[in-house]
Amino acid sequence: MPEPTIFVDADACPVKDEAMRVAERLGLVVTFVSNGGIRPSRDPMVQVVVVPAGADAADDWIVEHAAANDIVLTADIPLASRAIDKGCHVLGFAGKPFTPASIGMALAMRDLNQHLRETGESKGYNASFRPADRSAFLSALDTLGRKAKRDAS
Repeated sequence: MPEPTIFVDADACPVKDEAMRVAERLGLVVTFVSNGGIRPSRDPMVQVVVVPAGADAADDWIVEHAAANDIVLTADIPLASRAIDKGCHVLGFAGKPFTPASIGMALAMRDLNQHLRETGESKGYNASFRPADRSAFLSALDTLGRKAKRDAS
């Protein structure tokens, strides 16, 4: 099995630098996928893919190119579900893993919250990103990256 790649749903990713640090430490390629606004990198281990504008263009590109044992970093629950279906490891930006056991509840809660916003019963505010989230992400990605590397060998 080839070395895992880290794919980042990069349009609203608050942990790009952290993802690059962990990828560099573990010797993994990291691929940032977005609709634009990310500078190319001179580092051959850092790839930047700019997809055409569109609702799910970045998600579709990631799902098309990711393989089992790759790591997908996203806050997008439908993308997380699609990546899990391909056998990828999926981690949220706050360090919370999405797993086959947890993705069903995450999708259900997303649908419920969307319904509550549409009916006006919820304002739909997301929790702000905290320093503790950044720390949890770093730790979780390091652990997940080491596991994926072990699984590849």
